[in-house]
Amino acid sequence: MKEADNKKKRLLDLMLIGGVLILAAVLLLVFVLNRRGEANPSGGACAVVRIDGEEAARYPMSKNGNFPLNGGTNTLVIENGYAWMTDSECPDKICEHMGKIHMNGQLIVCLPNGVIVTVEGGEDSGVDIFG
Repeated sequence: MKEADNKKKRLLDLMLIGGVLILAAVLLLVFVLNRRGEANPSGGACAVVRIDGEEAARYPMSKNGNFPLNGGTNTLVIENGYAWMTDSECPDKICEHMGKIHMNGQLIVCLPNGVIVTVEGGEDSGVDIFG
């Protein structure tokens, strides 16, 4: 009789462990799908504009255009999946020379005007660590 109780306890333990694993997998799947949808509800990459730390706009990287930022102090250009800054009223214009961005996590910063443009939902750069 003791052996039957042990088998029943093992079965219940395995069912509990299996249930926890299934729940964890479902939560992970929901989290991953939700993160993908945050960047751009229609899917794909987008340029996220933050001014003085607050999100001001999101532009899909699939739609070409010129976008004035921060009341016109900066101009963001998006073309063929790349984003870059063309005009800035800051004195050093470093943001204009930062180049084109398209990969997840890349950014353009205009410190004097408080503008940061970041790519979200883009392709991964493939770099995991820096040495």
